[in-house]
Amino acid sequence: MRERGAAGPSQPYHAAGGLDIREARQLVANCAARAAALATTALRGILKDLRQLGHEVAGCGLLLSSGRPLPKLESILASHALIHTAEGELFREALCAASRECGLPVTTVKERELLTRAAADLRLPVSQLERHVAAMGKAMGPPWRQDQKFAAVAAWLALGRR
Repeated sequence: MRERGAAGPSQPYHAAGGLDIREARQLVANCAARAAALATTALRGILKDLRQLGHEVAGCGLLLSSGRPLPKLESILASHALIHTAEGELFREALCAASRECGLPVTTVKERELLTRAAADLRLPVSQLERHVAAMGKAMGPPWRQDQKFAAVAAWLALGRR
């Protein structure tokens, strides 16, 4: 999520480690704002391309972490595992902000709840949902790993929201 020559680190929480807490807060805030701006610019370009091809965009589906809410910055910076978690959250938040900025509704779901919620919302048994997702993968071709499967289900939920 970094442009060539873009100001700021691509791993802001890693870069904030060892800084004074005020400097760390400012660095993370600046990077979060920059990530949201870059995501908005990229999403606007994607939307423009899709509309030129005659497609209507219904919304965005976004998988959320299944973890607990993040603690204070001091605690995040003291734990390498939390640093990675916080960076994931920062970029998820950037995608949500970009979607809202572009006027797209965002459907969010925790990853561990994805299949259960999709089955309920789409009124399909989980086994049938999994068969549909597998069939999508055959039609799409590789790669069709867990990430792609889950992204497809999240997109399906966003479409179902319409």
